[in-house]
Amino acid sequence: MNKVIKSVVLLIVIFSMISIVGCSQSDNEKSDTDTNYIEEEYNLETSAGTIFGTLMMPEDLESSTVAVIIAGSGPTDRDGNNPTISGKNDSLKMIAEALANEGISSVRYDKRGIGESAALVEKEEDLIFEDYINDVVDWVDRLKEDTRFDKVVIIGHSEGALIGATAAYSSDVDGFVSIAGMGYSAYDTLARQLKEQSEEVYQISEPIIEELKQGNLVDDVPEGLHSLFRPSVQPYMISWFKYNPVEEISKIEKPILIIQGDNDIQITIEDAELLNQGNPDAELVILRGMNHILKDAPEDREENLATYSDPELPLNQQLIEELTTFINEL
Repeated sequence: MNKVIKSVVLLIVIFSMISIVGCSQSDNEKSDTDTNYIEEEYNLETSAGTIFGTLMMPEDLESSTVAVIIAGSGPTDRDGNNPTISGKNDSLKMIAEALANEGISSVRYDKRGIGESAALVEKEEDLIFEDYINDVVDWVDRLKEDTRFDKVVIIGHSEGALIGATAAYSSDVDGFVSIAGMGYSAYDTLARQLKEQSEEVYQISEPIIEELKQGNLVDDVPEGLHSLFRPSVQPYMISWFKYNPVEEISKIEKPILIIQGDNDIQITIEDAELLNQGNPDAELVILRGMNHILKDAPEDREENLATYSDPELPLNQQLIEELTTFINEL
């Protein structure tokens, strides 16, 4: 039993469930070799406090389009780094830099409860999924009021893709990009990943996730599964389970780009195809060799995971080409 429960540790790495209070601040220092863009602190004031962000712009600002970049699940900061997985890979910061080099501005931010924005969530149980959605809507409004920008596009990665899709049809956004976004609900994705880890672990977990799906808190969680189903994270999971990514993306009436890597060990090509079925007008692009952190990676699972902590490894080049082409055509 204990040996089987231990196998869920890898699941927690892959699923990246939230662990938010007290996470360290983002490392957003600009390298001395970066010369094609400028950065400035760019924050969002909310009723709960300040959400801290970074605006990156080309040195010679010509484009009037700005992208809001939304990080994935867990304590993933504005740069794409998640200390509970393996540390620093800088994937989202690299997207911002690549866009700036192509003349496109962007804002990336630490979600409430994470990094510099940690103070916005005093207790983990106070956070629900809708908080993240509402924050993105407010970011879009803030950028629409900034006279330097005429168009705003949302770029959501992983869980950030579901957040972004829901915010996209609730705000005055000009386009939406889903990168490695789930096509199945968080409930279905978690159930699948539990089964992949161990049938026994799934059987132990199944009654818990069923109760959460029904909106009920679960008091009796086995010790070995506590980090995944701890009481303080359950309100978030309940709110998250309510959303069907296919239904959310179907409501968007603006241009959509769906990007998925074929070496992603967290999200599958099938997920991307489901999203496309939800909104057939969307453009679907499958990138050969790209993994979940948007870099070229081997198919071997362990070697793939090793890339999660390599900030020197560049982004998949076609990813940047697809992003810039889509944004420039809005």
